[in-house]
Amino acid sequence: MTERNSTADPDRALALPPVADRASFQAQLDSLRLREKAHTREGDAIAAARRRLPMVEVAADLELTGPGGPVTLLDAFEGRRQLIAYYFMWHDGHTAADQCEGCTWVTNQVQELSFLHSRDITYAVLCQGPYEESHRYREFMGWDMPWYSALPSKDELLVGRRVGMMHVVCYLRDRGRVYETYWTTLRGVEAMDYSYALMDLTVYGRQEQWEDSPPGWPQDKDVPPEHPMRSNGRPIPQWSRINAGRSDDLRPRLWRCSGDSR
Repeated sequence: MTERNSTADPDRALALPPVADRASFQAQLDSLRLREKAHTREGDAIAAARRRLPMVEVAADLELTGPGGPVTLLDAFEGRRQLIAYYFMWHDGHTAADQCEGCTWVTNQVQELSFLHSRDITYAVLCQGPYEESHRYREFMGWDMPWYSALPSKDELLVGRRVGMMHVVCYLRDRGRVYETYWTTLRGVEAMDYSYALMDLTVYGRQEQWEDSPPGWPQDKDVPPEHPMRSNGRPIPQWSRINAGRSDDLRPRLWRCSGDSR
């Protein structure tokens, strides 16, 4: 089975916006642009307020698991001043197809880290499941960002929040001490995404039922039984990996001794 193509019938009749001449179109767009600019300025003001929040100290020696075994939260900074940590939801013992579609969606957007590094920021995933199993998921997806298991300390790292939920948490390092400066969850993690931001520019938007769209607009992407980030029983980004022949087997690997040539 392959990924379902949402444009399998591109000629099927859909509701359309009214047609206008160029001058009328531009006049209405200019009016909307005033609201867009106000929205941008409000976003700048919110970011300014975010930079003025107090911070709370977090134990720098809280244990994570990395590729070489135990490390600390301080180690995850990789020597940089700031750390953005994405807390990936994990379903222990489940197949790759049953892992979190939302976490897969946003994590798949984060591809280029050099701009963050240029501002002295490290980005890392702190998965809330065991390292070996979740790291195999990282390999299947082809991600190359730093990846740790937060399992040894997740209750302390996410104190006061719903452990097991997706979170973005920002940290600041002052020499050997670590402070938490901001966190968000649920739709707040859309800050990592560009797909939805681009969809929002299009006439049909995200095509999800909650959106305020004109009558007749396609809005079937969150109709049960599938989540809008799933297609044919899998998180959508997995299909290109499956079609490329990658193994999505997350089960523990059995290592043979060097003398066993079978």
